[in-house]
Amino acid sequence: MKLEIARGLFVVAALAVATVAMAAWEEPGPQVFSHADKAMQCPLPRLIKPQVDAKPDHDLLLLLFGLSQGGRAPG
Repeated sequence: MKLEIARGLFVVAALAVATVAMAAWEEPGPQVFSHADKAMQCPLPRLIKPQVDAKPDHDLLLLLFGLSQGGRAPG
């Protein structure tokens, strides 16, 4: 088999695999939840009460700020 024919068959096979992969890839789009659509949400068990006095963790906020600043170039 000539090298040109082998290259052509390889390109056709690669395009076929890419086309099948793109057709099989199903990514769900963004959805908006509302109070009316409670069937899509997971309800809390009755024994667990939600915490209303939740306070932010300042160490976590400082870590997130440091991580966001660390990605920038110095200068």
